[in-house]
Amino acid sequence: MKLKFLGGVRTVTGSCFYLEISKCKILVEAGMYQGESADDVNRAALHIRPEEIEYIFITHAHIDHSGMLPKIVKEGFRGRIIATSATRDLLEMMLYDSAHIQQSDTEWLTRKALRAGKPPVSPLYTADDVKNVIPLFDIKPYDKIFNLGNGIKYRFLDAGHILGSATLELWFQDSEKEKKIVFSGDIGKKGNPIVKDPFTPREADFILIESTYGNRQHKPLKESIDELTEAIKTTFKKGGNVYIPSFAVGRTQDLLYILNNLVREKRLYRIDVYLDSPLTEEVTKVYLAHPECFDDEARRFFSVKNTDDSIRLHFVQNVNESMALNRIKSGIIVIAGSGMCEGGRIKHHLKHNLWRPECSIIFVGFQARGTLGRRIVDGAERVKMLGEEIAVKASIFTINGFSAHADLAELIEWLSDFEGSPEVFVVHGEEEVSVSFGEAIRERFGYTTHVPRKGDVFEL
Repeated sequence: MKLKFLGGVRTVTGSCFYLEISKCKILVEAGMYQGESADDVNRAALHIRPEEIEYIFITHAHIDHSGMLPKIVKEGFRGRIIATSATRDLLEMMLYDSAHIQQSDTEWLTRKALRAGKPPVSPLYTADDVKNVIPLFDIKPYDKIFNLGNGIKYRFLDAGHILGSATLELWFQDSEKEKKIVFSGDIGKKGNPIVKDPFTPREADFILIESTYGNRQHKPLKESIDELTEAIKTTFKKGGNVYIPSFAVGRTQDLLYILNNLVREKRLYRIDVYLDSPLTEEVTKVYLAHPECFDDEARRFFSVKNTDDSIRLHFVQNVNESMALNRIKSGIIVIAGSGMCEGGRIKHHLKHNLWRPECSIIFVGFQARGTLGRRIVDGAERVKMLGEEIAVKASIFTINGFSAHADLAELIEWLSDFEGSPEVFVVHGEEEVSVSFGEAIRERFGYTTHVPRKGDVFEL
């Protein structure tokens, strides 16, 4: 088997791995790159002819693992896209949302280009391209082995990261002995508020393991909730608002769950929370449609309406309502996409409020290098967005205990469940983190461990 790394190595975005087994050509993940030079990277050729690919496996619905599907289909892919039911349902709306953002952004860029006498800018893909993706999905459940032919079998296991997230086991036989490669996907941390804990395979010959938090420990969830509570109280006392850049899928639902509990426990008074993302209401409906992915407590949470002991939840329906939020100067929480501040409505809220010292920006997810969110977290005094230089005067909080990713200890624990001596490839982490995690694996287990670079090819 040939394994080629097309993305998601020594970086946390753009996951994409190519397999060639007995002449069968497969992609695992089709992620969009986010960060510096993202447009150039995403527009570059795949280096694999899309029309020759027979199958694409998607482990979960985050755009850094799936966002290039419309472009690949546009360029000729006509095979099957294999994913869980919840992943497919989430991706239908997420890919349309991604196309809408790109079309909106390119319209703005085109007007700017034309004024400068330059040619118009085309979007990476459009809603029509997304429409062509949806019929290609092949939905599979967890825990059941399926046969692709050519000596290839596969199974999804619950990765505990977001709704529908999966670890992929893939068996192949291009010699006398059958072997197995495991793609971890993004591994969830134990005790995430809504989804089940991750399930670990027991055996493998080869493993691709993510390393997003492969050099650090998360704060305990209780400490993170305490920090969130104090940040909100302090901000409201100063007369400002709280802005939380958040992914529409997973993190937003976790935050609603936590904020609701804080109000019920009387740790916060009844607060107004505005969800300013076109995706969020539809995503919550998908969550409700997949109760098999979460427990009884979460099921009860999603059925609760606004009451005196719950948050006042407002879905922001359109751009005019979103703009109107910037006229409210204090006492509200705004949760808006995107999680890394690279697009969506959060950029407009930051433009109007990042310079206000009475406000707070609370980051609850990983910020990839080169993103606007990362520059703010790293202490930039000024940032450029939407054509303007904006001073960073608001209080900045980074609370990593809400991450849906396993930390170093949990990644090591996940690997500890494997029998034998698998060969390990460390992926989906910033370079120094992946290298450090690879060294930790070698030291702890003695496994042969690689930290591949983009374009590296291995014969397995």
